[in-house]
Amino acid sequence: MDNYQNDHLSKGVEVDQTHNRWTILLAGFLLSLMGGMSYAWGSFVVPLVQDWGWTNTQAVLPFTVLIIVFAITMVPAGWIQDRIGPRKVATWGAIQFFVGYALSGLLKWFPHPAWLVFSYGFIVGIACGLTYSCIAPTARKWYADRPGFAVSTGVMGFGLAAVVFSPFKKVMIKSVDVDGTFLILSVFVTIVALIGARMMRNPPEGYHVNSVKKDGNTHEIKKVEDVMPSDFIKTPVFYLLWLALAMVIGGGLTAIGLIPAYGEIQLKLAPTVAATAISAYALTNGFGRPIVGMLSDKVGTMRVMTIVYVIQATVFLLLPWVAVNYWSLVICSLLLGIGYATTFALFPVLVSAGFGTKYLGMNYGLVFSAFGIGALTSLMGSKLLDMTNSFTPAFLLAGITTVIGLILLRILNTRIN
Repeated sequence: MDNYQNDHLSKGVEVDQTHNRWTILLAGFLLSLMGGMSYAWGSFVVPLVQDWGWTNTQAVLPFTVLIIVFAITMVPAGWIQDRIGPRKVATWGAIQFFVGYALSGLLKWFPHPAWLVFSYGFIVGIACGLTYSCIAPTARKWYADRPGFAVSTGVMGFGLAAVVFSPFKKVMIKSVDVDGTFLILSVFVTIVALIGARMMRNPPEGYHVNSVKKDGNTHEIKKVEDVMPSDFIKTPVFYLLWLALAMVIGGGLTAIGLIPAYGEIQLKLAPTVAATAISAYALTNGFGRPIVGMLSDKVGTMRVMTIVYVIQATVFLLLPWVAVNYWSLVICSLLLGIGYATTFALFPVLVSAGFGTKYLGMNYGLVFSAFGIGALTSLMGSKLLDMTNSFTPAFLLAGITTVIGLILLRILNTRIN
């Protein structure tokens, strides 16, 4: 029996004695790490522009479509995993990763943006939605005592993928070109995702956590009524959550798509050096998730989100004038990564806190569909770059959308309280 079981059985907490709940977080981490591999698109932008003759808009388009498909897939995927469990859905997603990446590796024979829109944007986007839909709901069901920590740790891999793999992608692209890199990833991503998928499972029937220790005292965990998706979408809170997510996520996607290009084009950095800037972003995006999750458990989710989004908005609005060399770009990237970490870590916690966990897969999927709208900010940023030959309009747009999202969250706070 693990330490968690020894500690909590004495408090009347029912647990599954045959399964260590920490493995759920490891499974979520592996799945999100592979999703983050697909998500770390910035390394492909400059090679597609310089070596394949695409425009910036064309080079970002497959990633934009991936985000939209990812967001849309979260709704049916969440509905399915609520009914048949996360293991089967995550396994389907792992297989989809192989199909999408392998087809993307045929780019040499189909050298047109439409091919990557189909293979990478559409098929890999579905894979991301299938696997990601299983992570937060499953972690939240096992960890009612530490929801922020559990959800944020499970999705941590999305942020860390760029830290680990962006430099390697640069090396692979230089060695085997873009199409060869996709073929290598088709095997690696599928194997790791399958391992994570097979470890996924919901808690057994009757599993619950009654209390949590906080400030040296034991507090009873308040049971939240489970709200069906059909009722959830009728509440004003749903629309505030949806719009707020769309606004704050737009800034994060703009940073992911343009920071490497900003380093190479604006600051004249070598590609491998510019890649380290997005790695800095990914560092706080990844490791920052469990930190903001633990803080939310201690001081409140909305308080953490407010502070972080004020920082994100400020950095975006000042970035064109502040990020004038490598180190200042790295500092800006680190701060922006915290904002993205907060979005992925805490929005599922907000949904579960207000509407329960039974239907969390689909309820969070409905909110997450706003992710596709947020992706348009990234596309608009690339379009502004093509039109003006300046990164300033794109980063100002990201700052403005973050401010709007922050205002919506403050309104949401008054509705919840």
